[in-house]
Amino acid sequence: MHPPHPHRLDRDRAQLLVVDIQEKLLPRIDGHEAMLARAEQVIRAALDIGVPVTVSEQYVKGLGPTVARIRDAAGEAPRFEKLAFSFCDEPACRERIESLGRPQVILVGIETHVCVLQTALDLLAAGSTPFVVADAVGSRAARDYDVALAGLRSAGAAVTTAESAIFQLLRASGTALFKRVLPLVK
Repeated sequence: MHPPHPHRLDRDRAQLLVVDIQEKLLPRIDGHEAMLARAEQVIRAALDIGVPVTVSEQYVKGLGPTVARIRDAAGEAPRFEKLAFSFCDEPACRERIESLGRPQVILVGIETHVCVLQTALDLLAAGSTPFVVADAVGSRAARDYDVALAGLRSAGAAVTTAESAIFQLLRASGTALFKRVLPLVK
């Protein structure tokens, strides 16, 4: 059998980074309710599947904490406050990503054209493969979102959807894991 494509998620090589889904910014995001639901779905599935989750918070004093739905979904996942837009620009944050030894980094959060974009580009530069979940990221303006996703694709990031990412992590039906996670995608 041939090796898997580098843009195919593998639950043993993947981690999830939840980027800045915070109280004061979320309501301003275009389509934020749908984006929030997909992000929550991915977080819950990742934890059920055994994929490590990390949460970032941008300038908490100004943007507030992570929204309650995401905090609840993420449970005990570590949270890192940052001032840099890229998660990778903060030493403690970068160390967290590297310490997990999982080169596939699934990204959900806001804003697509700022923190998600800069983090994904830095992950690419570091030799990781970012997987941007298109329906679980968002920007205030649809144009910024569209341009950011196009730029990420051309830079080499994988762009996927919540359901596709979850099914890639599951790999097969008929298992106890599949049956446990299935209610999240029904």
